[in-house]
Amino acid sequence: MKRLIVTADDFGRSLQVNQAVEEGHANGILTAASLMVTEGAVDDAVERARRLPGLGVGLHVTLVDGIPALPPSQIPDLVNEQGLFTRDLVRLGTRIFLSRGAQRQVTAEMRAQFELFKATGLPLAHVDFHHHYHQHPTVFDLVLELAVEYGAPGIRIPWEPPLRSYRARGDKLGTRLLNGIFHWRRNRAMAAKARARGLVVNERAFGINDSGQMDAAKVNSFLDVLPDGLSEIYSHPATAHWAAPRPMPPHYRIDEEYKALIAPENRRKVAELGILLTTFAQEAEAVSAAKAAGR
Repeated sequence: MKRLIVTADDFGRSLQVNQAVEEGHANGILTAASLMVTEGAVDDAVERARRLPGLGVGLHVTLVDGIPALPPSQIPDLVNEQGLFTRDLVRLGTRIFLSRGAQRQVTAEMRAQFELFKATGLPLAHVDFHHHYHQHPTVFDLVLELAVEYGAPGIRIPWEPPLRSYRARGDKLGTRLLNGIFHWRRNRAMAAKARARGLVVNERAFGINDSGQMDAAKVNSFLDVLPDGLSEIYSHPATAHWAAPRPMPPHYRIDEEYKALIAPENRRKVAELGILLTTFAQEAEAVSAAKAAGR
């Protein structure tokens, strides 16, 4: 069976994002949202989530390009002069890989974000990362322990199958191949580790090579190529761009990504193809029920 999680990242970043999430779930195909617990509109996001019990809300862990939960003085290796997470992903990744002190700071910061999520009272539906930074091997091993400790039912594996992705879109073959092949071994290892700890993982994710550009036509084309098994489509929807604070990149078509979630043609396509819309939490419940029935 074709099973699909449709996720909005950056929930809590702005009111415009939160509005898109609520509308996309209530009147569209959105099933999940990933909450940034340190952003300015997080309280509004939590309030909306409480009136959307079917929305699977997970933690969008942020270690780059964002606001830390801990005071900068406690995580000096992770922040810049302004006390924000750096955008230099490679330099930070090298520091984390080589420095035990940086690793301890990463663990402390991630734990603080898990605690902030826990304080919302929302069920933790999944874990994923801003900029997919859990592809860093050290970061993944550290967050996996926290995900298990805090009871996360699933974690995103950010791998997009290159040929299927190209079949859907018919463009950027080189980019799709490079990203798919480069990350394949690492993401396969991530999935194996997560499954071994009892977490649900998606088998593939669409949106990686079209980040910020997941309009209605793109989403529709990915729906056409979904295979059996558990897939995820993710995007960064918002009802409109905003000026401050922390706006989205200007080239991101966030309003079109919002419209893609509520587009009638995409809702029809899901029904016509018999795609089951789901969440990581619902998948975990199904796995538990199947094991119980097997006994």
